[in-house]
Amino acid sequence: MLANLTAFFIHWGIIALSLWVASHVFSGIRFASTGTLLVSALLLSFANAVLRPLLIVLTLPLTFLTLGFFLLVINALMLLLVARLVDGFKISGFWTAFFASLFIALMSMLLGGLVPDAELTIYRLPASGPTISM
Repeated sequence: MLANLTAFFIHWGIIALSLWVASHVFSGIRFASTGTLLVSALLLSFANAVLRPLLIVLTLPLTFLTLGFFLLVINALMLLLVARLVDGFKISGFWTAFFASLFIALMSMLLGGLVPDAELTIYRLPASGPTISM
């Protein structure tokens, strides 16, 4: 239970840091306060976990037709949805959301690779054990 909670907070922190950096890189992204940033990161994580898979399934033919590039549009739509729902989080337009979502995904992947993940701990059997000889 504690490992799952730790992994959740690590992921939330990575998304929040990625959103914060994106707000400094892209002039069209603004947060009113730190609380708005944290709520946006939480809601973006929730939207990516719940809504994004549903949208991917519903738009599967379009995703195949565009060779997967439509997934970038879905990411931008998730970011625009969160900006619409959270007061104090503003995105200037679709293209800002498009490139910011690409930036956030790459930065989250980079930061996620640097942090040990509590969910993916591999349990190995001891090297010495009973051997079977024939």
